[in-house]
Amino acid sequence: MLKIGITGGIGSGKSIVCRLFQVLGVPVYDSDARAKWVMNHDPGLRTDLLAAFGPETFDAAGHLNRPYLARVAFPDPAQLARLNALVHPRVGQDFATWAAARAAEGCPYILKEAALLYESGAYRQLDRIITVFAPQAIREARVLRRDPHRTAADILTIISKQLSEEEKLERADFVVHNDDEHLLIPQVLDIVDKLGSL
Repeated sequence: MLKIGITGGIGSGKSIVCRLFQVLGVPVYDSDARAKWVMNHDPGLRTDLLAAFGPETFDAAGHLNRPYLARVAFPDPAQLARLNALVHPRVGQDFATWAAARAAEGCPYILKEAALLYESGAYRQLDRIITVFAPQAIREARVLRRDPHRTAADILTIISKQLSEEEKLERADFVVHNDDEHLLIPQVLDIVDKLGSL
């Protein structure tokens, strides 16, 4: 079974492209959603997060306090590295378990959606990479519409922590242009055809 990564900068449209693959029957592992689940449900990780970032890491109901973690970790490279070192290996284990189950079901290939595919080292687990590309101005506008709690400065901080779009494009096996000029469905169908012949 082939493991295909799908990445792109914040606001590039990875999620909509993944939904198109899902409609075509391709299983998709959403790293961000699974990371939230693992951070909330893995007892060892909860203990580690509390030790590293303090009691505010989880709210009174015991749920992950994402805004707090973002405020603490994103502006500070050392804290962000600490958070990633705790979370990424656990998500990697979760993905391996999920992928093994899809292989047992006979899936020819699966997708792993992750914004930080290269930064986390997760690309090493994968056979091919799809990059979803959109110009930065379009991405910023999309995120401001989608996430009213974020400011333009927040978005630029996140972008600064991600691999450059140029490098993602250079390292990609396939590129989906989601720039409001190219149609997405024909691009996804073309990739599905190519993956089917690998």
